Amino acid sequence: MTDKKFYPEESACFAAAIEKLKGQKVAVLGHQRPDGDCIGSTVAVVRVLISLGIEAIGLNRDATPAPLGAFVGETPMALAADFTPDGHMAVTVDCADFKRVGDRLNEFFPEVALNVDHHISNKLYGSKNLVVATACATAEILAGFCLDNGYEIDAVTAQALYVGIATDTGQFRFPSTTPDTFEIARRLCECGANPSSAAHELYERESFAKIKLLQNFLDSLTMEFEDRVCVGLIENGVYGETGATIDDSEGLVDYARAIDGVEVGVLIEDRAGAVKGSLRAKDPKYRVDQIAKQFGGGGHACAAGLNVENSSIKEFYPQLMQAIGEHLKNL
Repeated sequence: MTDKKFYPEESACFAAAIEKLKGQKVAVLGHQRPDGDCIGSTVAVVRVLISLGIEAIGLNRDATPAPLGAFVGETPMALAADFTPDGHMAVTVDCADFKRVGDRLNEFFPEVALNVDHHISNKLYGSKNLVVATACATAEILAGFCLDNGYEIDAVTAQALYVGIATDTGQFRFPSTTPDTFEIARRLCECGANPSSAAHELYERESFAKIKLLQNFLDSLTMEFEDRVCVGLIENGVYGETGATIDDSEGLVDYARAIDGVEVGVLIEDRAGAVKGSLRAKDPKYRVDQIAKQFGGGGHACAAGLNVENSSIKEFYPQLMQAIGEHLKNL
């Protein structure tokens, strides 16, 4: 099993792309409001590049969420607001649309040398695009590339990649989890990943404010379409009332999906004159990415998101329900 090639063709292309980066400065960019896969993938690519003698730094518009901070280690990372490019070339990870890195990084990097992702909705905006839509996480792809190419995977890199995989698979529960997922996770453990430590940092250090936000979210749940869809809300003022942060909303939509008989879980969130939506399905056949696409969003067959400017929950709720209803009729 140790000789198995996880992504033979893509790994060779990745190695060739890395060769072209030698002698350059590289900025590794992730999507705004980073999650475990984004941070894990960013950390891993930065560290692998450095191990190959390439100067690299990870950049994001937003700060690393507190639960993920433990997995960064001494990896060079910076906020976009604090960074000034100096001939850096851009590599993106886990980012389906380059707009999602934020305006400042869009301006800094009009071209992307390498785009590595697993979103089925990826817009293929890089000079080189390595998109494997069947992979459970971008971290799974990158781990496969590193293992296939024999790159150094130190303990911090292994843990970062493991976290990316574990979070994007819902702790290995989602349909995208495959035998290769477990094999890659096993190999990462051999390199120093620690599942127990990762689980403790991710799931056993919740703030009381997040629990209050969860309570508010659960109280808002509404069933639609003969109980096939469950919708929860975070309305204006809730963060202030609970003391929670935007990062604390991560994972709430999964509670809506988890209800027996529900096929699609939805979170709609007021964001000061805009609306954020998250969609989660139990089965890939529901293609919630296609629903999100109608509102300028995207993602995966079972997990997608969207952002709508100049709107509110009151205005957007019926629009989204109409789109979901039409989508369900056409399945």
